[in-house]
Amino acid sequence: MDLQDRLPAAFVRALLVCLALLFSGCLAALPDNDDLPVEKACLISAGQAVPITVEVARTPAERSRGLMDRERLAPNAGMLFVYNNQRRADHGFWMYRTLIPLDIAYLDRDGTIGAIRPMVPCPSDQGRDCPTYEAGVPFYRALEMNLGYFKSQGIGVGDRLSLNASDCR
Repeated sequence: MDLQDRLPAAFVRALLVCLALLFSGCLAALPDNDDLPVEKACLISAGQAVPITVEVARTPAERSRGLMDRERLAPNAGMLFVYNNQRRADHGFWMYRTLIPLDIAYLDRDGTIGAIRPMVPCPSDQGRDCPTYEAGVPFYRALEMNLGYFKSQGIGVGDRLSLNASDCR
């Protein structure tokens, strides 16, 4: 005798509807970072100003989701992670469920780059098996761009991110 023979059909249907609603509610709890604010910004070095576009992740949920499950990132686009309080030098990022190889620049309060680290996707389906890319410097913001972007643009430690697009004249 199977479950359907022991339970009334209306109860089984109601149970399935409740499970479907519960599952869809779990999916809705994940932030959809496609709705993040997008800002024009500028990477500034001694010899140039490079215009970029950044999605800005300010809340813990937005920062936690980051660029997970994205298959591509536009060439001059990135994600800026903003913190209200300074993060310690041993704080870092990981690449769990992130499909795009990235560079991450750790920035001080004024937007000056203190460190840049390359990060590769983690193939594990368990976050605990993914490496953490520690900043090595205290930071307030972190900027993720496609792997090799900073080097290809001549941007390095000591250069600066400005959220004032007019700095990119």
